[in-house]
Amino acid sequence: MNPSSSFVATRDQALSVFNHPFSQFHSFLVSNFKNGSFPSPINTHTRRPKTHTLFTTPKRFQPITGCLGERNTPAKALRQIMESPGAHQGPACFDGLSAKLVERAGFQYCFTSGFSISAARLGLPDTGFISYGEMVDQGQQITQAVSIPVIGDGDNGYGNAMNVKRTVKGYIRAGFAGIILEDQVSPKACGHTQGRKVVSREEAVMRIKAAVDARKESGSDIVIVARTDSRQALSLEESLWRSRAFADAGADVLFIDALASKEEMKAFCEVSPLVPKMANMLEGGGKTPILTPLELEEIGYKLVAYPLSLIGVSIRAMQDSLTALKGGRIPPPGSMPSFEEIKEILGFNNYYEEEKRYATSKYQLYADREGSNAYSIQRVRDDSEQRGQSPQDPVVEVITPDVYTKYGADGSRDPFSGIWSRTLRIKITGRDGFEKLDVRVPAGFLEGITNIVPALGGVNLKALLDDAAEEVGGKVVFGRNADGIAEVASRKLADSHHSLKPSLESSSFRKYLGTNAN
Repeated sequence: MNPSSSFVATRDQALSVFNHPFSQFHSFLVSNFKNGSFPSPINTHTRRPKTHTLFTTPKRFQPITGCLGERNTPAKALRQIMESPGAHQGPACFDGLSAKLVERAGFQYCFTSGFSISAARLGLPDTGFISYGEMVDQGQQITQAVSIPVIGDGDNGYGNAMNVKRTVKGYIRAGFAGIILEDQVSPKACGHTQGRKVVSREEAVMRIKAAVDARKESGSDIVIVARTDSRQALSLEESLWRSRAFADAGADVLFIDALASKEEMKAFCEVSPLVPKMANMLEGGGKTPILTPLELEEIGYKLVAYPLSLIGVSIRAMQDSLTALKGGRIPPPGSMPSFEEIKEILGFNNYYEEEKRYATSKYQLYADREGSNAYSIQRVRDDSEQRGQSPQDPVVEVITPDVYTKYGADGSRDPFSGIWSRTLRIKITGRDGFEKLDVRVPAGFLEGITNIVPALGGVNLKALLDDAAEEVGGKVVFGRNADGIAEVASRKLADSHHSLKPSLESSSFRKYLGTNAN
């Protein structure tokens, strides 16, 4: 039987198959078939690709769409934008914040700029320093920060055709809607700078074919933007030839960088007229003339990139702010948003609203009690009324020291045993009834912790320890049990502001820890 021929079953034949008790499709497909919406037979033969495909790629299998519906991927959203009338502007971002600002400004999509990312992330020129891994990492942060589709700068694919495939698959996983791939050699350079060189025609076309293959292998519909830098490296004629070849290889969008005149731009848009064109409006003095979106639409462009606007104004704004600060002034109010505006942009208010959904009356944050750390901190919220204590006064508790280990797993003496294995537990409860501190302090840190605790808990622990012996009834009893664990017992001190139990005279306690350390 010819495998490419279609087999059409009668209604009764199909129902007999799907009603069979061993059929895995029974529950999912029978209802659709009975309703007259049974999917068409699947042709498992690969269809021969067209010379060039607009917005679609050859598929090996026809998808069966069920009750879940189609997933609206970033690439699909970008393709819908390209199918709509007009020339669509896309500023180039370089991090999550700049991408978020692009979205808030109302743009439908944006680009990433290798020039800007190299500047912002590395502080280096776009001359091949930045790597594939750094670009993917930065790109993932950008795509996760926004809901609009993002076209990623894939440079030259970071190597040969096999590297191009890895790059495309990595950009797909990072959430990009599209990827720009160019025909420069390595190390590459910014499109409007000197010294650019391109690979051969054959290698340039193979890079695009490899990108198309990587897309099919990933089951993705990422938009492939094929860029050539041969206009400045070789000639206009060469760049037009490569653009036609890229379209034949399956590119979705064509892009010649650094065209030198409006006439050259018109000649480019006449190449493969069914394939969308991208323009690069490099601000501040590039080789390509700056045209309005309406003028670009009339010429034939579909996508318009603005690569330097955001990074450029950011540099100037930071320079002006630093000049003001160095002169003893803060930046004027009109030059920066208010603190409230900054919080709104970054999403603080949305965070606070969402946080209310998960609010609880009690919370507890734990540190590992059983760990081998020198000390652990525990903070808990508890009800002071249930303890019979006034929430108006802070409460300090110095609890029995303990020894957690003196020997290693093999029975050998641990170099940190002795005073480092003995801990003093200190608890501080604030006037509001909340515990501010619950810490186990190694004996070797006792001197330092008496100076640190006032900053953490608002209580002068050193003064309490030094004054403990002078309190009437205050007493420290030191002893040892069979296991060598220190036992400390005392009465609770009566104090109008603090409660210390057991009361410890600091010098005696230090002496105890020191004499028993060995």
